[in-house]
Amino acid sequence: MTLKVLLSTDSAPAQWGEGALLSYKEDAVTIHADGSDLVQMAARKLVSQGLSFFALQGEWELEQQWAFFQGAYDPKIDVQIDFAELSDDDNKELEARMQVSRWMRSMVNETPEVLAPQVLAQEAADFIQSLAPDNVRYQIVSGQDLEKQGHVGTWEVGRGSTRPPAILKLEFDPKNDSSAPVAALVGKGITFDSGGYSIKQSAGMLHMKADMGGAATVTAGLALAILRGLDKPVHLYLCCAENLISGHAYKLGDIITYPNGISVEIHNTDAEGRLVLADGLLLAGQTGAPLIIDAATLTGAAVTAVGEDYNAVFALDDAQRNDYLEVAKSENERHWPLPLEPFHAAKCPSNFADTANSRVVKGGGPGGASNAAGFLSRFVPNDGKGWIHVDLAGAYNDNPTAYFSAGGTGHGFRTIAAKLLK
Repeated sequence: MTLKVLLSTDSAPAQWGEGALLSYKEDAVTIHADGSDLVQMAARKLVSQGLSFFALQGEWELEQQWAFFQGAYDPKIDVQIDFAELSDDDNKELEARMQVSRWMRSMVNETPEVLAPQVLAQEAADFIQSLAPDNVRYQIVSGQDLEKQGHVGTWEVGRGSTRPPAILKLEFDPKNDSSAPVAALVGKGITFDSGGYSIKQSAGMLHMKADMGGAATVTAGLALAILRGLDKPVHLYLCCAENLISGHAYKLGDIITYPNGISVEIHNTDAEGRLVLADGLLLAGQTGAPLIIDAATLTGAAVTAVGEDYNAVFALDDAQRNDYLEVAKSENERHWPLPLEPFHAAKCPSNFADTANSRVVKGGGPGGASNAAGFLSRFVPNDGKGWIHVDLAGAYNDNPTAYFSAGGTGHGFRTIAAKLLK
């Protein structure tokens, strides 16, 4: 049976309890809400009651319908929604968001056995190419070819697995004139993170299939921008690997030297995300793009700082950071700034290399998220001008919340899309 869903700003009748969010009548339910957050919460409640067929009726705005979709999405249930009438433009926007969100959340929720590094790279390339088949070029570099081409971070992190690491290098070129990109996107694509020899406990490892959330987020951001009419070139770099333990895995005390001359001593094999992102940031810098955005499920310290409802934003470029936060607000996505100064680049000292990849303290020690961002700042051009780093604290939930099912949330891709189009 399809449940009719109505929307009202009036309070629920008294029999449903003071402040009730939902009231029922025959084959219909009314959501009593004056904001999108409450609509999303109501949708989550309805799905948790075992309902999965809905028809939105009456007056619904775009953001309200999007919120209902977000709350109703569930990886275990085939939820069907008949949406209320919208203008052609709003309907097109809603369809685009849902298409991208479904892809992104399905990638994050996929099992690590299925989503090997090369598979993730190919899935992302296929998705973007399906949206603009005549305007996309890409290559996937994998295995020892990564080392030969100087992508040493991704190679070192991924060489412990029997399934080779890979980097996707993709160019969206809407005019097919090979002009310089206006932006370059970089995503962390760790398809499973055991922690390596700095091994995680089981509870901390269970959701590490989602450690490729950064790769999914930047891909989804580019996808939505294309569907919104992006007409300028953008490059995409996904650094994909499994961080596993074997006789071939990288070890504590190893030293990696990147093509820009920066040497890195490994103090923690579980601080692998910044090692692969360094490859992508170097590639992004070589394009000359005035805007570089990287996204990664990088640190537990960011989650501790901002919780799971926000993504943390870092930049040495104050104007770009402030603009990114304003764009996020306009897209109704929660982001929050955390500190980043030039001195953060020196917060992980090494006795044998230019820097270590972490401090030998659980969680990277005080300011762990800022220290990780400081490490990344060593690999971006122009003293960080035009660079934004997003630590995706809100990318995944271990358990259902009041607003989301367990699994990937899709949080953050709208902001990237809007920034690309600005």
